[in-house]
Amino acid sequence: MISEYPVLAIIPDLKKSLSDHNIAVLQAPPGAGKSTVLPLELMNEPWLNGKKIIMLEPRRLAVRSVAERMSSTLQQSTGNQIGYRMRFENKISNTTQVEVVTEGILTRMIQTDNALEEVGMIIFDEFHERNLNADLALALSLEVQQLLRNDLRILIMSATLDTISLSERLGNVPVIASQGRQFPVDIIYTHQEDKTAHLHTVVAKAIRVARKEQEGDILVFLPGVFEINKTMELLEQMSLPDLICPLYGDLPFAKQQEAITPAAKGRTKIVLATSIAETSLTIEGIKTVIDSGYSRVPRFDPRSGLTRLETIRVTKDAADQRAGRAGRLGPGVCYRLWTQATQHNLIQHRTAEIMEADLAPMVLELAQWGTKDINELLWITPPPSGNLSQAWELLQQLDAVKGSTITTRGKEMASLPTHPRLAHMLIEAREHTLEALAADVAATLEERDPLPKESGADLSLRIQMLRKWRAGDNVAGNRNVFERIEKLSKNWRRMFNVSEDNTMVADDKVGFLIAAAYPERIAQQSTPHGERYTLANGRSVKLPTHDALTREKWLAVAHLDGGKGEGKIFLAAPVNENDLRALSHVREVIRWDDTKNMLVAAQQVCIGNLVLQSKPLPSIPEEERLRVLCDTIRDKGLSMIGWNDTHDQWRNRIASLRLWRPDEPWPDVQEAEMLKTLEQWLGPFITNANKLADFQRLDLMSVLTSSVPWDLQSAMENLAPPNIKVPSGYLIQLKYHDDGSDPVMEVRLQEVFGWFETPTVNAGRTKIRMHLLSPGYRPVQVTQDLQSFWKTTYAEVRKQLRAKYPKHFWPEDPFNAEAVRGVKRKPR
Repeated sequence: MISEYPVLAIIPDLKKSLSDHNIAVLQAPPGAGKSTVLPLELMNEPWLNGKKIIMLEPRRLAVRSVAERMSSTLQQSTGNQIGYRMRFENKISNTTQVEVVTEGILTRMIQTDNALEEVGMIIFDEFHERNLNADLALALSLEVQQLLRNDLRILIMSATLDTISLSERLGNVPVIASQGRQFPVDIIYTHQEDKTAHLHTVVAKAIRVARKEQEGDILVFLPGVFEINKTMELLEQMSLPDLICPLYGDLPFAKQQEAITPAAKGRTKIVLATSIAETSLTIEGIKTVIDSGYSRVPRFDPRSGLTRLETIRVTKDAADQRAGRAGRLGPGVCYRLWTQATQHNLIQHRTAEIMEADLAPMVLELAQWGTKDINELLWITPPPSGNLSQAWELLQQLDAVKGSTITTRGKEMASLPTHPRLAHMLIEAREHTLEALAADVAATLEERDPLPKESGADLSLRIQMLRKWRAGDNVAGNRNVFERIEKLSKNWRRMFNVSEDNTMVADDKVGFLIAAAYPERIAQQSTPHGERYTLANGRSVKLPTHDALTREKWLAVAHLDGGKGEGKIFLAAPVNENDLRALSHVREVIRWDDTKNMLVAAQQVCIGNLVLQSKPLPSIPEEERLRVLCDTIRDKGLSMIGWNDTHDQWRNRIASLRLWRPDEPWPDVQEAEMLKTLEQWLGPFITNANKLADFQRLDLMSVLTSSVPWDLQSAMENLAPPNIKVPSGYLIQLKYHDDGSDPVMEVRLQEVFGWFETPTVNAGRTKIRMHLLSPGYRPVQVTQDLQSFWKTTYAEVRKQLRAKYPKHFWPEDPFNAEAVRGVKRKPR
């Protein structure tokens, strides 16, 4: 009875809040009646002014179930006062006051009627699930309310969300809490998790235990369809007398109803469900919940543009939702197949889908709405910039937007209830009279694979099998999946006003349509008849071993994995190379070829990174030549142009002067700066360079010298000479350092006899560090005070050198001795 629902206790407070405010938040646990009772209590409020209530549900099954329960309460058939709408299906009439809709439907309604003239209130049910469509619909609804409809009421309902933070985000709107009708649930944890056993094996064992220990029906939470089917197989092997019902989104409606309605009297029902059963649905008779502790969620990778399903641990709030299912009708039990220690470490709340989703559908809706800056909208969780950038890039590639403005093609795509990729494909198909084929392709891509895994990756084969099945032939495939595919295809055919087509499928036409939806996944075979391909986006992918598609040079890939490294192709179709011309673009490529060590230039017909055709360019524009050459030198370093120690010394001389004489305009010649300014100092000398030998023929020292003003060149020779003439008459090279430390002269001791003072540079301000060497070029002394060396240390050094080099002349008086290079006989 409706009078038993706890949410009724807060109805007066809620009505007052909604009368005084246009936004409110309701927190109510499962079983409180918020989904099926509250809309009925609000549908005749005076502030509605006779307008509708729109209530959003996150799942199709919940939409239909909630609408039917409210209609049953009013003793009416669905479609009278209470109706529902979802993609390709609706039950509404002129008398409908409450519409239950999937979240994407509200966005469509706002796009069609910006002011929502017939709507007085929007209810966001189960908002804690944080679906992308719910976040988008709320952002648009808030803007409608702010700009056009101050009288529009918005009610956000949640079982587990942090309502205080949500209220603050919305401007401190009122929060009403209902206590709910929740009977106690006894939680039983696993003492030790078996990480070696398959999940379905662990779950089947837990079901067997629960049947012995508990009474009533059992609801089991599993990550996905695979685990559900595997668990069903194990339960069937046990020959249990129970009614075993799967429950997941793709299940036919009749099978879903079987799972949520009571079993025959005296018979136990075991429901194996995905997270679809966490909220909104009431499954009669459930007293025991078995929670595997896992859920399967889509994760989008903006770098690859791929979404993959990932199995993750449930969050604490989701685990609480699941356990609560056992306490709807009376005291219950929840078996959690993890330890209390694991429970302690679970994440508190689930991540908002907007943080991990493909945002292309949302961005297209916002472009249609006219949003120029997405940050202008009020988001409960702002979308990440990386995913946004990828979405804009994809939409530009599909000709849906130009800049931040939606195009005519984009508006057509936004009008179709599907992902922008498939919308683009369907419109392309219409322009090439391929609507019936596109309907089959779109429906097949949106559903599960109807054929066994060993059937290969050819999507054309799936379409052919669909058509044979539709024509009444026996085919090897999943009948239920074919039925769902055909239902979707029929809806698309109805929308495009075309009849079904059961003729033989042209493989390349299927490939053409996939290429229209996934242009960056056009794939070129790496080697003839090989399994490896390269996608237009540069990624390497691989067909299953011995797949028949290896005979095809070009493929269009629809489904592949989103993992790291080499991708696996799941569904693809051949593409006629001539059809690719329409998707190609011409580009001029000028680059340095490391193999040939030369500049190469070509005009290429390309699809992404793939080259359909290439021919040499007759000439290279000078600016492009300079850009490519300079970028190549930056990448490889100055050694590419013959840079050696001599050039290092030239640079160190200037670097030293720059530090020694900071008030003078000495240029910055550090390597990083020289690489940055290649165009200025090197550019004029490489205007005709084509290959590495052209660089190596450069007179690099002349190039460097010319980069310094003439007056500084002259000053440099005086202030920091490359070498100095010593008393022997020879020029000895100086070694400079880029940190401005004292330059070094390495010279044999005999060549500086008669030199009284230490030589200097920098106009006498900087002394040279003398490395005095033996005749065998071994160091004997380091000094910056030559006079002191002669007076104090030379006598001892002389003794050692006379003993080691007796044929050489070692005078007692170095001040007046003749400086020599080589051996000078001692005087007799």
